Amino acid sequence: MNIVPGRFDHPDARKLNDLVQAEYVERYGEGDLTPLDPAMFDPPSGLFLLAYDPARRPVGTGAWRAHGAGNGYEEGDAEIKRMFVVREARGRGLARRILARLEETAREAGRIRMVLETGVAQPEAIALYESSGYELLPVERKFGYYREYPNSRCFAKPL
Repeated sequence: MNIVPGRFDHPDARKLNDLVQAEYVERYGEGDLTPLDPAMFDPPSGLFLLAYDPARRPVGTGAWRAHGAGNGYEEGDAEIKRMFVVREARGRGLARRILARLEETAREAGRIRMVLETGVAQPEAIALYESSGYELLPVERKFGYYREYPNSRCFAKPL
């Protein structure tokens, strides 16, 4: 698998975003409504990654965007967004490789904490993050678009 920087508005990214949105609809009844703009992921204040299989088919994405203090975020936070691997490419460690690259690049960009928001209908994601050293934040420290939702889970990891 090849993991390369890209843009959130790249055709392959849009294709994979459509797939992840469809999966959110299956799991939650609606897609992710978090407002996202491609520029949020432009270096040095973010990064968007695309993963390709050996046949050059797009099979995964992951991104981070910088945050300052406010709305539950802390100064120096990097928030993970659009972590996704297509079903046929799962179980091969690709998500873990994308996550490691996101952490490495956020650290290099001067970010001091990685945060993410996921939901209870994504137990595989929760298992990945917990096994990678992320800690569940208490309800009063939740952040992000879905922080008021009872099924939302927020995690953080010092970089």
